[in-house]
Amino acid sequence: MGYTALYRKFRPLTFSEMVGQEHITRTLKNQIIANRVGHAYLFNGGRGTGKTSAAKILARAINCLNPKDGEPCNECEICKGAISGSLTDIVEMDAASNNSVEDIRSIREEVNFLPTKAKYRVYIIDEVHMLSTGAFNALLKTLEEPPEHVKFILATTEPQKLPATILSRCQRFDFKRISNEDIIKRLEIVCKESDIEITEEALNIIATLSEGAMRDALSILERCIQDGENKIDEDKIKDLVGIPKTVFVHEIVEAIIKYDVDKALITVNQVLEDGKDISNLLWEIVKYIKDILLYKATNHVELYSEEEKSKIKEISDMTDKERLIQLVYNFSELENEIKYSTQKNIVFQAGIIKLCSKINTNHSEDIEQRVDKIENYLRNHSVNTNNMRPQINTEIKMAYDINKSTTQNITRETKKVTNPSKEINHKTTTYSNKVEEYWPQIVNDLKQNGKIVLYTNLINTKAKEINDMTVGIEFPNGLTSFGRTILEKQENIKELTNLVSMASGKPMNIKYIVNTGNVEQTEEKSIKSIAKESDIPFNVIE
Repeated sequence: MGYTALYRKFRPLTFSEMVGQEHITRTLKNQIIANRVGHAYLFNGGRGTGKTSAAKILARAINCLNPKDGEPCNECEICKGAISGSLTDIVEMDAASNNSVEDIRSIREEVNFLPTKAKYRVYIIDEVHMLSTGAFNALLKTLEEPPEHVKFILATTEPQKLPATILSRCQRFDFKRISNEDIIKRLEIVCKESDIEITEEALNIIATLSEGAMRDALSILERCIQDGENKIDEDKIKDLVGIPKTVFVHEIVEAIIKYDVDKALITVNQVLEDGKDISNLLWEIVKYIKDILLYKATNHVELYSEEEKSKIKEISDMTDKERLIQLVYNFSELENEIKYSTQKNIVFQAGIIKLCSKINTNHSEDIEQRVDKIENYLRNHSVNTNNMRPQINTEIKMAYDINKSTTQNITRETKKVTNPSKEINHKTTTYSNKVEEYWPQIVNDLKQNGKIVLYTNLINTKAKEINDMTVGIEFPNGLTSFGRTILEKQENIKELTNLVSMASGKPMNIKYIVNTGNVEQTEEKSIKSIAKESDIPFNVIE
C-alpha cells in the first residue's frame, strides 16, 4: 500500500472525531436521529476546517445500515464501500474542474435513477462557487425539488459568490476557524499514534501557523518528519517554513529601539541571506513587539525560555508603550509597501533604516503644525521681540533665525493684514467674470490677507471652468505631499470655494488637477519657499 498523507490518514470518520465544529455536528446528529435530514445542505467555512469531512460523514450516516446516535458505524457494507470509494451512490464532484453546464446536466439525468445499494444517492459538490452561471441555472430546479432518494451537500469557501436562489434552497452551516487549543489537542493525538516526539513550543508554532485550519496543521507536521527524524522542536519548524529564529528577531527589534542602524541592517541581511521569507520576518517582528507590549503591561509572557524572557524585559525597560505601538503601525505600513513592490528586499531594508532614524516618521504632520503657528503669528500678532526661534521639527532641528532686521520685515508684512485689537477684515474686491482672469487675483489676495501657507502652495497655479458648477485648479509643476496636506484641509477647501463662488457670482465647487508627471518637491523645499515668502531666513541644522 502506498504512502498516505497525514491529513488523509487522520481524516475524521465520525462526527465525534471532528475538531472545533461541535455546533454543527450536534445539529446534524440530531437531524439523523429524528429522521429529519434535509434535501440540500451548504457547508461554508475557511480551508481545512472540516467541510468535506463533515459531508462524507453525513453521506455515510444517512445511508448506514447500523447507525448509532446519528453516527455511521463504518463497519457495514455501505460504510466500507463509501470509505474505499467503491460505492457509486455517493458522488464527489470538484466544481473547480467540473463547472460546465454539461457536468450539471449529467447529474440531472442521473438523479432520476434509484440508488444501486444505498438508501440515498448523495452528491457532494466541493468548491461549488466555481460553477458557471449556466451550471447554477441548470442545478437550480433539481436542487429545489430533487427526488426523495437524492441529497445534495455543497461546500464552499466563498458563499457570497453563490446566487441567492441557490442559497435560499439550502440549509446553511458555517464552519468556524479551529482554535489553537483544539488544533494542539488533535496534533498530540496524531503524534502519539505516529510515534512523533514533539515539544510544546513546536505544537504552539504549528497551531499558530495553521491559522485555524486543521489540514494545514497536519501538512506542516508532515513536512517536519520528511527527513526521517520523528523529533520536532521549535528550531526545526522555523527552518522548514522560513521563520527566523527568535535571537535574530530580538537583535533587529533591539537595534531599532536603540536607533542602531548598522546592527539592524547586519542582522536583517543575515536573515535574508539564510533564505528567510520577508513576510515571515515581518510577522515575527510584529509578534515579538506585541509580546514586549504584553510583558510591559502584565510582566508575563508565554512560549519563551527564561533567557528569552530576560531579553524581552531588557527591551521593555529601555522604551515606552507609545514607541512600541508606533512600531507596530510602522511595520504594518511597511508590509503594505512591500506587498506591491517588485524590489521587496530593498524596500524592507529602507524601511528598517527609516525606523532606526530619530527623525519622526510623522514629521510632515509636525511641519504642518509648525507652519500653522507661523501663519497664526503673522495674522494675529505685531512682532517686537529681538530674537525668536520657533522649532519646525525637533528631531531634525529645523530652526528659524529671526534677527532685528527680520523682525522689522515681518512687522511691515503683518501691518498690512493685522490689527492687534481687531479681527482681520478682508477688503471688498471686484473680480473679473472669467475664471482665468480672476484666479491670479484671488491667489494674490490670499497673500495680502495673511494666508501665507495657502498662497505659497497656489503660486503658478492656473484655473479653468470645468462645468457650470466646478472650477478646476491646475498645478503645472506638480504638488508636494506637504502641499496636498495643506490644500486638502477642510478650512482651506472652504476658503477657496467661497472665494471662487464670490468671484463667479454663483455657487461653485473646486477640484484640484495635478500633473503627476512632474517630480514633487520635498517638504523641506516647501518650507523654504514659505520662509522666503515671509522674509524669514531659513536654516537647517544637521
